[in-house]
Amino acid sequence: MPLSLGLTTTMKHELKTEGKFTYLEEGEGTPIIILHGLMGGLSNFDSVTDFFSKNGYKVVIPELPVYSMPLIKTGVKSFAKFLKEFIDHKNYDQVILLGNSMGGHVGLYHTKVYPQKVKGLVITGSSGLYESAMGESYPKRGDYEYIKKKAQGVFYNPDIATKEIVDEVYDTVNDRNKLIKTLAIAKSAIRHNMAQDLPDMNTPTCIIWGKQDSVTPPEVAEDFNKLLPDSDLFWIDKCGHAAMMEQPAIFNDILLDWLKKRSF
Repeated sequence: MPLSLGLTTTMKHELKTEGKFTYLEEGEGTPIIILHGLMGGLSNFDSVTDFFSKNGYKVVIPELPVYSMPLIKTGVKSFAKFLKEFIDHKNYDQVILLGNSMGGHVGLYHTKVYPQKVKGLVITGSSGLYESAMGESYPKRGDYEYIKKKAQGVFYNPDIATKEIVDEVYDTVNDRNKLIKTLAIAKSAIRHNMAQDLPDMNTPTCIIWGKQDSVTPPEVAEDFNKLLPDSDLFWIDKCGHAAMMEQPAIFNDILLDWLKKRSF
């Protein structure tokens, strides 16, 4: 069940809208473009935004058109193209992409097709190799306790799945239009398996993974690390699928360290 690909909490940053793009932008410096997960929220990255916007980076989080694209175009490939259009719109030269779950998959696919402006890639709990990352093919609608259990299962500490998060996921899977789009994205993620592409992708990649990730298990991170020619793998203990939410201080320290070592 695709509950696990990014969950929403309350936004505390102001969003900008320009044409078809709605996005958050904080700080100055090299842009770190953050790609949220399937049911997810820009606010999943509040701690990342606060930390890196104060440490010499411009943090940018575009809202991906998860529910607004025509059904036939809804999927990883179209989101990657949307990202290219956004980067062009903002006239960014060199960017770092950071994606969780489906967002990681979009970052990977974008980097494969449009590598020119991507100088670094960061993935955490990313889909793209492991088909079951999207979980069961049809979410149980109307069953709140089931939804709650699945949302809690995303995290090592189930208390991270607040009532607000569970309510948001519950509302999404009980909205027919959103459910159809969610399933279309799930199928798209399976279709665009990256195993054959990764060995040809030379972009420096930082892989940050929760040791207790049950959605994209640790062996998925190991496979990414084996297949990507220029990657570094970092583990976070007592951590599930959304490391930047569950262990934000450790996540930020690992990433800042990596960016400095790579002179980004």
